[in-house]
Amino acid sequence: MTFDLARLRDARTRSISPENFDGRKGGGARATEGTGADCARELGIGWKISPSVDIEPGATFVLAEIDGPGVIEHLWATTHRDNWRTLVLRAYWDGAAEPAIEVPFGDFFANGWGQFAQVSSAMVAANPHGGFNSYWPMPYRSGARLTLENLADEPVTVYYQLTYEEGATQDGSGYLHAHFRRSNPLPYKQTHPIVDGVTGSGHYVGTYLAWGVNSPGWWGEGEVKFYLDGDREQPDGAFPTICGTGTEDYFGGAWNFDVPGQGYTSYTTPYLGMPQVIAPDGLYRSQQRFGMYRWHVPDPIRFAQDLSVDVQALGWRPNHRYRPLTDDIASTAFFYLDRPTAERPPFPGREQLEVTGEPMAPMQ
Repeated sequence: MTFDLARLRDARTRSISPENFDGRKGGGARATEGTGADCARELGIGWKISPSVDIEPGATFVLAEIDGPGVIEHLWATTHRDNWRTLVLRAYWDGAAEPAIEVPFGDFFANGWGQFAQVSSAMVAANPHGGFNSYWPMPYRSGARLTLENLADEPVTVYYQLTYEEGATQDGSGYLHAHFRRSNPLPYKQTHPIVDGVTGSGHYVGTYLAWGVNSPGWWGEGEVKFYLDGDREQPDGAFPTICGTGTEDYFGGAWNFDVPGQGYTSYTTPYLGMPQVIAPDGLYRSQQRFGMYRWHVPDPIRFAQDLSVDVQALGWRPNHRYRPLTDDIASTAFFYLDRPTAERPPFPGREQLEVTGEPMAPMQ
């Protein structure tokens, strides 16, 4: 997980995009048809014939199919914001039948609410206006396959470029996994599972939460807990090995993210941040919404046999008592594992993914 730029090794850089679907050497800019063909009709081959792809409703498009060992180093992609929760990104390692990564497009890039948030972090950069970048290293030993599924009723246009290192051996590297879960609403007095029952050896490297508040008042007293290597099998009530002191504390903030005179204050740093604060508009956007990330890159949480992670949702009652909340919590968990597949949650359907509260068209 270090960026050792000075070390030379026997590997070659390749890139897959709509201008070179298989990433072959010398294969770029050879398209004779594509979404830009009409625009380049007076210029011809080599002049941006195929900058993007159209994905039909219900279809799954293969972003990349790579044979042999290597590591994906950078993924850039963009599409209209209406598609950020209706496109599903999946990644399969070493010919596995089940994906290791299964996350809505926007949530993978720390933009889960369908409204753009600038993210200036080391592992994910989201730049105006919806230029999404992932720098999570994604190693594989015999091959990789990345797809996008369109759950919407309309075709979507996607621009993307995937850069990878071909030929590098991956001995000792784990496979990147990303799991998505949504509790909407979270049942009363229950915790939201971020990771549940993953087995194997690895390390946990990141959390993104899209948190919608369903009650007035402060919402972030809940603790984030990490259950490692048999914690949940203990007879003493399954207490975690790692327990934080509150939601805003876990994401590196303090005191309700509240700067006096400014209220909730967004921030984005290399490894943690709250880049998104969506305030009610007095009409259809009636709830407060937040987007928060923490990348455990300098401080990965290592486990030897199993891992579970959850977060409480707590506010306040009168007389300084905690109040369990029933909020809307969507989480994306990133971790490296010693195997290409893991027990993962059922993926929600389109209606369970949707972001409600968008402005309605005026009635005629």
